[in-house]
Amino acid sequence: MDSTFIIAEDAPPLSRSPWRFALYFYLKARNTLLVIFIFEALQATCTILLPYAVKEIIDAVTLANETGMDIFVASRDALILFAALNLGIVLFSRASGAALVLTGPFLRAEIRKSLFSYLQHHSHRYFVSHFAGSLASRIAEVSMSCMHALWTLTFDFYPLIIKSLVALVVLFGASGDLALVLCLWLGIYIYVSYLLAKRCRIYAQDFAEARSLVTGKVVDSVTNVMNAKMFARRQYEEDYLTDYLNHEVNHALRTYWYMEKLRWFQFTAAMVLMVGMVGYALKIWSEGNMTVGEFSMVAGLAIMLIEAARGLSRSFLEFFEYLGNISDGVAVFVQPHEIVDKPEAKRLAVERGEIAFNDVTFIYKEGLQVFEHLDVRIESKQQVGLVGFSGSGKSTFVNLVLRLFEPQSGTIEIDGQNILDVTQDSLRESVSMIPQDPQLFHRSLMENIRYGRLDASDDEVIEAAKKAHAHEFILQTEMQYDSLVGERGVKLSGGQRQRVAIARAILKNAPILILDEATSALDSVTEKKIQLGLDNLMKGRTVVVVAHRLSTISHMDRILVFDQGRIIEDGSHQQLLIRDGHYARLWNMQAGGFLPEQEPG
Repeated sequence: MDSTFIIAEDAPPLSRSPWRFALYFYLKARNTLLVIFIFEALQATCTILLPYAVKEIIDAVTLANETGMDIFVASRDALILFAALNLGIVLFSRASGAALVLTGPFLRAEIRKSLFSYLQHHSHRYFVSHFAGSLASRIAEVSMSCMHALWTLTFDFYPLIIKSLVALVVLFGASGDLALVLCLWLGIYIYVSYLLAKRCRIYAQDFAEARSLVTGKVVDSVTNVMNAKMFARRQYEEDYLTDYLNHEVNHALRTYWYMEKLRWFQFTAAMVLMVGMVGYALKIWSEGNMTVGEFSMVAGLAIMLIEAARGLSRSFLEFFEYLGNISDGVAVFVQPHEIVDKPEAKRLAVERGEIAFNDVTFIYKEGLQVFEHLDVRIESKQQVGLVGFSGSGKSTFVNLVLRLFEPQSGTIEIDGQNILDVTQDSLRESVSMIPQDPQLFHRSLMENIRYGRLDASDDEVIEAAKKAHAHEFILQTEMQYDSLVGERGVKLSGGQRQRVAIARAILKNAPILILDEATSALDSVTEKKIQLGLDNLMKGRTVVVVAHRLSTISHMDRILVFDQGRIIEDGSHQQLLIRDGHYARLWNMQAGGFLPEQEPG
């Protein structure tokens, strides 16, 4: 892989080539697949030898009629061969099927698990740029396409090769000319079919991309269905989706019409060979150079091979459609990981919780510069509020501490340790984050709170919930702590979700705490109760609070005032008011306790 293509050290080594991507997983099951190939070869051999056994029966019966022998005595060996071949088809096919059952589900699960593992190492920027529903759809589609491509190779292409080889050997025994005609036809037919079907891969990839886009749009609309209801936009959403569905239909028509053209070629070619082979065999038979049994065998072999080759049209098209699906998924998933741990990264050891930005410059990929040579130090166990208008750099500051982004220059240190030199997991284990809009799993309340510390007992979870004043409302739910919260916690109110998030942070008990207006979704009575829990949570910790309501940080040890990526004021609430600068103006212009989005013009 290209040295500039950086992936996380513990991410699976997935290839950007759809062939190598699929082969990586196939090799994991190579022993079982080898067994399947052996059984499929034996089954294909038995199947294609059936016309030969029929030929032996016909020749034996003809001989019996000419000599007066008992028909069953004369044809005994041929009947045994015919029965053995049919038995072989049953046994070998079912043995192959059993091996498939033992391999298929596990291999598909391995593909999905590896894709999910690789996906988890992508950066925050990656996830905000892709639909969650589209990513989930692609994981399912890539895993299914990898499996279907493998089964097409194993149960369609490979048996046809075996059948063709065996048939040619048998035909050479009856007529070298017929065998040569069939050999040339098969070679040309398969090669042309391959070339035509290969072009279908591009169409299939575009079609897969269109399907994933529609899936993402559907998930987005379903997720925001309450917006559609509140704004009476049901028809608008249907029309909006229809535009994307039409886009998908156009790609589908282009793909399917191309497939139909290919089928015309293949069916016509198969018809010509079928008629030609039987006619040529009839001519040879009429000249006395072929027995009745051999003529029957030639006709049978021609029909079986041509039917198999005709089915190849469908198999080729499906195979390249699967490759197109894999290519689409690989192009989306297998991208360089933007933020990775260094090979020798150590675990972050936090004793004091001191945070330092040293000459930090940060520019978003879009070209927007936020910080330029930023220097700031947050002392151990200090409680610091961040204020400023939207876009001033508060959220970027927090995201850099969490290493969701990385600075272009300068260092960010915690207790003197550069966060680029430690593992991301150990960094985030040391920080409790309570966002303004907490995200919950569609799992039970117990599981959501325990996510803060997976080894916590039920009693510890309940105690954390009590401190966050979540215990009371949890007991009022139908299943109490076993109640499911719905997708992203939609069954809970904004305040209830916030209390669950606070309980989760209390349980995590990390030395550094970051709050992004954690009480903004709460009513004033509940806020006062939770503030007591937060005050207890803040004790003995380094605390960073992003504030939109200045009253929530007026008691902080220190307030940093951001403006266009610079810290223009630094001090306590009273010190900043006395200074009568930017903070004092922010304090005076608050409407209902909140800052406006931007400074009035």
